[in-house]
Formats: sequence, structure tokens, C-alpha cells
Amino acid sequence: MSRMFCLALLLLSSRVMALDWRDSPAVSAEFERAALQGTFVLYEIGSGQLLGHNRPRAQTRYIPASTFKIGNSLIGLATGAVSSVDEVFPYDGKPRFLKTWQRDMGLREAIKVSNLPVYQELARRIGLQRMRGQVAALGYGNGEVGTEVDQFWLKGPLTISAVEQTQFLARLVQDQLPFPPAIQAQVRDICRLEQGAGWTLYGKTGWATAQDPGIGWWVGWLEQDDKLYSFALNIPMADLRDAGKRIELGKASLRALGLL
Repeated sequence: MSRMFCLALLLLSSRVMALDWRDSPAVSAEFERAALQGTFVLYEIGSGQLLGHNRPRAQTRYIPASTFKIGNSLIGLATGAVSSVDEVFPYDGKPRFLKTWQRDMGLREAIKVSNLPVYQELARRIGLQRMRGQVAALGYGNGEVGTEVDQFWLKGPLTISAVEQTQFLARLVQDQLPFPPAIQAQVRDICRLEQGAGWTLYGKTGWATAQDPGIGWWVGWLEQDDKLYSFALNIPMADLRDAGKRIELGKASLRALGLL
């Protein structure tokens, strides 16, 4: 384990340990209503307070799957593996898991449709050595990249907890990651999902199929009434047909906490 990663992990661990947890009966009721196991964590940025459902699971690390596209985007831009979020990655003409992936696109669109081949190509451009150093600098989860630069966030060994997701995103929102503010701003911009009266919602889904059962993620942050909140949800997810439940339950949890 590198000295850089040990220092980053120590700093992040001290921040997480300093946070207080409070169970939310309102969020727990949403999980019961949906008949789903899982966890949801909300962090009002700067408050020192975590609010949510199922604390033991919230502190358990799982493979991040496509939620790591946020980190991959940051690292790609910071290393110069991609010049901007709009640089086009050419489609090679091969059949893809989803038809929406079968065209040229940059990271701005690729993160929206969760285009795996684009992000695997980005990871290969970054290279294993640079990827390992940058993931360590981020203090992301367990920080383990392994030996396959285009697989580690899909199959492991990289893992992260829901609580750690909220802290990573809180640092991104506040320009506190070890990257230039302009790069962090570009990545925040491509994560924007929707806006309403007085609020803007950002996020990224993920589906880790290498674990049994699979893990469905939805992580992000909310700007509302001059306050900032980061959040993370994960649930068991065995089938792509259950994909909609992640955002549905996540939004229900936010509403149960008086947000959105």
C-alpha cells in the first residue's frame, strides 16, 4: 500500500469517524413500503451529520460499478487522457450491450447513458500506474485497483461504502479533491440530472453484477435552498428490470427528508 494512499485513507477515515449518524424512520418507511433491503445515506455538507437507513450496510463496502465513472472522469481529465468532457470517443462498430452505446460520443453523453466501452477506453488511456496513483490520491473506498485497469470498478478489487460515497461527493462539490477546480467543475456539470424550483439534482447510477446478489447504486448530490446535500443509496439488484427502483426509492427517500 503506497504512502500516498495511506495518508489519504487516514485523513478520510478521521473525517468519517467524526460524523454523527441518526436513523431516519421516514426513510426506513420508504424502504419498507418498497419491500426492499438496502441503505440510504444523506449528508448535509458541512453539518457533521449523517441521516439515513440501515447504518451497518451504509458502512459496508461494495463494488462501485458505474458510480466510479465520476472518479474515472476526474482522473481522465487530470491526467490528460481526455482533453475535455466533449472530446469524442469514436465508436468501433462492434455490437454493444445497449444500442445507445453504438455511436461516437464524449464523456458528457457517455456518463448519461453509462457507456461502459467509452469509460474502459478512457481507463486504458490513463494506464494502470497512473490510475493506481490517482485513485490513491482520491482516497476512494479501499483504493485497490488490482491489475486490470479496465475492470477493477466492475469486478473488484475496488470497493466503497455508501458513507464513503457521500464524503467523496461532498469533497467534489466543494472543490476539495486533489484536482484543479476547473476539472471538478466539468465533472459536476456532466452529472447534472434535473432542476426544479430552487433545486438542482446531480447523480450517477451503478449496477455491480460481480457480487451475489448484485448491487444497485444511486449516488449524487442536491443543491437546494442554498444548502448542499450528498447522498448514496444501494440495494440488492438481480435484474436490469429492477434498475428504475434505484432512483425511484432514492427520490422517495429525499422527499421523506423534506427535500426535492
